[in-house]
Amino acid sequence: MASREPRDEAPPHYDLIELLFFAYRDFVADPDRILAEYGFGRAHHRVLHFVDRHPGLTIAELLDILRITKQSLNRVLKELIEQGYIAQRTGTSDRRHRLLTCTPQGRALAQRLAGVQGERVRRALAEVGPALREPAGRFLLAMIEPEERAAVSRLIGGGDPSGEIPAESPLGTPAGTGARP
Repeated sequence: MASREPRDEAPPHYDLIELLFFAYRDFVADPDRILAEYGFGRAHHRVLHFVDRHPGLTIAELLDILRITKQSLNRVLKELIEQGYIAQRTGTSDRRHRLLTCTPQGRALAQRLAGVQGERVRRALAEVGPALREPAGRFLLAMIEPEERAAVSRLIGGGDPSGEIPAESPLGTPAGTGARP
């Protein structure tokens, strides 16, 4: 067994780690209450969100965004399709592709969920001041693995495609305007 030499490492930023846990807990609590009315969970929310934001998304692209197994996605997608929230059509250039879009019912639910989360973000920004919006966006982007930043920036519709942390926040683009992954 190799001996481990003690290293002079900074202690974890427990305050920020815990703030992220609590912020996430409350950020998802609002939509969780709505999703429970439909018998849906967070996986349904994520699928609805990204399909609403990026109509025509392929299943392969959605798998890449969500980083879940095909089996997990199939279960959730089947429920959303059967209940009329997501529509699936065959690709025009490649008939093997299944292109996903929200139905009007699915779009309404996705917008309702985004509305409660958007309101939480608006309240927080009003409390801390709009000047912190850009640094908050930069911080969140910096939390993402460096090799993933370019794809995330393109997906959310802004930012530097090189993956560098942009001077302006890529967050907050209007629904449906984000670039494809």
